[in-house]
Amino acid sequence: MLRRILALLAKELAALWNDRKTRFVILIPPLIQVMLFAYAATYDVTNVPLGIWNDDAGNQSAALLRRFTGSPAFHPTVAMESPAELSAAIDARRAAAVLHIPQNFSADILAGRSASVQLVLDGRRSNTALMIQSYAAAIVAAFARDRDPPVHQPVSLDVRDWYNPTLESQWFILPGLVAVLSMMMAMLVGALSLARERELGTFEQLLVTPLRPTEVLVGKALPSMIVGLIDANLVTAAALFWFGIPLLGSIMLLEAMLVLYLLAGVGIGLVISSITRTQQQAMLGVFVVASPMVVLSGYAAPVENMPPIVELIGRADPIRWMLLIARGLFLQDMPLAVVLQYAWPLAVIGATSFAVAGLAVRRAVG
Repeated sequence: MLRRILALLAKELAALWNDRKTRFVILIPPLIQVMLFAYAATYDVTNVPLGIWNDDAGNQSAALLRRFTGSPAFHPTVAMESPAELSAAIDARRAAAVLHIPQNFSADILAGRSASVQLVLDGRRSNTALMIQSYAAAIVAAFARDRDPPVHQPVSLDVRDWYNPTLESQWFILPGLVAVLSMMMAMLVGALSLARERELGTFEQLLVTPLRPTEVLVGKALPSMIVGLIDANLVTAAALFWFGIPLLGSIMLLEAMLVLYLLAGVGIGLVISSITRTQQQAMLGVFVVASPMVVLSGYAAPVENMPPIVELIGRADPIRWMLLIARGLFLQDMPLAVVLQYAWPLAVIGATSFAVAGLAVRRAVG
């Protein structure tokens, strides 16, 4: 029995190795994913875009600012002088945190009174906000401890978390799942479409029908988009009615962005479907493509932590832009002008992937 099992084992391994596409799937994706996870999926907070609102012109505030600007965790990006500028910077994600030093900060420290600074955080990224808060608290504590003469009264850090006051992780995760799950299902249904025809032997029948390549493309794309929209709305309904997450923005705007977004997923799925021969190959192809997309999107690890070249590659990831839109519409009532800033890269990616899918489908059925 052992000899027969070993013979079958050798036969299966030989079959896997002799198929060029399977050999590629076995060897290349794990190497790519090791590199992506090592560099992109890091939970260390570095280069956080920090806004500075300093109403104090004294030496003590300057010394505290040097602590923040010298820390690898923070990267000052914008200076501001009013609450309106603070709100605009966080809304547009130019700052993930804003440090506000009040006017009497230096005077309070020199007089031996207790002093405080305020840190306003973007609560739409709750895990990042928690780590930023921890780093900022450590910097303020070290500042008070190292003063000469020492600060006898405490220097407190007053934290305000915008859009997610209690930093509930579900408020961060579920709006992101609207984007991730709908993309996965749209890609999967699209990838299985032509591959299923080939595997069942009905592909040749499709070729002799009066359907034009464009009609085949539309007929294969629409079911994928419908499935993706259904899944997105199921997650949205669960988030609203079961988990109690607010949807502050327009539901119609969210639906419109999902349609635009799913064009990219359907296009990628149809490209995979056009170059695979079996449904198993199609599912493996979706896995190969989907894993890097989720890692590069910033769904779990902050985009700011990624190396510049990885972050640049991630700009071609449609999930990244839909995450910004979904979380913004759920938690913030993101203005239309800001939504459009994220929608145009999404439109370019969707149009490009759907155009490539059109060429692939024409080549497959033409």
